[in-house]
Formats: sequence, C-alpha cells, structure tokens
Amino acid sequence: MKSMVVRYLGAFEDPTGIEGKGRYTLPTETKYNGTMKDGMFHGKGTLYFPNRSKYVGIWDCGISKEGKYTFADGLEFKDKKWHYCDGYDRRFYTEICSGLKPAGISQLTDLDPPRTIPQGCYDCGDGFYNTTTRVVTDYKLRFLRNADDDEHEWIIRTCRKGWDEITGFKPKQL
Repeated sequence: MKSMVVRYLGAFEDPTGIEGKGRYTLPTETKYNGTMKDGMFHGKGTLYFPNRSKYVGIWDCGISKEGKYTFADGLEFKDKKWHYCDGYDRRFYTEICSGLKPAGISQLTDLDPPRTIPQGCYDCGDGFYNTTTRVVTDYKLRFLRNADDDEHEWIIRTCRKGWDEITGFKPKQL
C-alpha cells in the first residue's frame, strides 16, 4: 500500500506549525499553493488536482469562502445559469470548442479518444472502479477509496464499463 505522506515546502512557525506562503501536497497528489495559518488553508490559494483541474479560492481557517473551479479542459464552472451538459445541450466541452464529429462517430467522453478502461472495471470520473474488490483507483491505478453500497450501485448504473455486452430484446422470465 502507498505511504500516506504529506509534503510541505514553505514557512514553519513554532508552536503553531505551518504558517505563511507555501506548497502543500496531500497523499492523493492534490497540491495546494498559497497561504496557510495554523496549518490550514487561509487567504489566497490554488488547489491543483491530479486530473489537471484546479480550484482558485480565498480560504478562511481551512474553509473556502469563494473561488472558481476550472476543469482540466479549460471549462470554468458557473454555479448560476450553468448550461453545460444540461438537458438541452448534451455536447462535451471539447465538442463545443472543436465541433461535433461526423454522423456515426460518437464521442463517448470529453477525452478524445476516450480512456481505455481495464476489463471488468468502470470509469467513474476520477478513476477506475473494480466491482470484485469494490475499490476505486486513480487513472494511474493508485488506491483512492473503497466504494460503499450507494456508490457501487451508482457506478454500475451510470458509468462506462470496460467490456462490451450484447443488448437488445430480453424475453420475460417466467
């Protein structure tokens, strides 16, 4: 199992600990670059996620007070009047920027070409889910979490899977 080591590069003040501007890396490889107070995010800072998305915000004692989330592809999240991938326009952001593909060539995810999913696994958005072990790993196959029953059901109901199944008419079982 991977060691749960946290790395910090910046000011350190005794006895309160991490203080001032610095860079902090969590065990999940999420990185924070900004100011800290009493070991917590405080003031201006940016969280950089392993999937290349980021959150730029203003923090108060570890709580984000305001900020902006930008997806890895450059799409900025808007909490009001959000029209991306809603019921009216189901295009991915790359399709909005680059246009739709010709008829018969579907784009399955915002990544083009889509990520290859290991056999027996699902792509659950932040990594792969293995139904046998009930473990979610990141896309480099590093442990993220164990899925509870609710997440397990949601993943098998909604996420892309790494194998093909024949679908079609299924006769009613008596």
